[in-house]
Amino acid sequence: MRQILVVDDERSVRNILDFSLDAEGYRVIQAEDGEEALKLAGENPPDLIIMDVMMPRLDGFETCRKLKADSRTRDIPVVLLTARSTRGDQKRGREVAADAYVTKPFSPNSLMDIVHSFLGVASK
Repeated sequence: MRQILVVDDERSVRNILDFSLDAEGYRVIQAEDGEEALKLAGENPPDLIIMDVMMPRLDGFETCRKLKADSRTRDIPVVLLTARSTRGDQKRGREVAADAYVTKPFSPNSLMDIVHSFLGVASK
């Protein structure tokens, strides 16, 4: 079973994503900030990471940069899921090597299409 790490400081967002991903047959692990995400990803690398940008302790941009710099986690696709939608924010997402940048509010179906595309699964 494919494993996805969901990183967001808002429990409600994590739970919505957990429910949606579980319904698609994915195993979900959750982290509430970037530091916890780095620890979990290093210990048991997931197949994909969906991560908020605005979080305490370590934001999503810096977390993504660190993940992509680590040989254990550099090949894991990272989807930044955020309310930050300016061109500058999207540019920064590219600079830290995020694989996709999705703005909130988001379409669950569109997000699942992105997840499936990264994991090589045909959309339902």
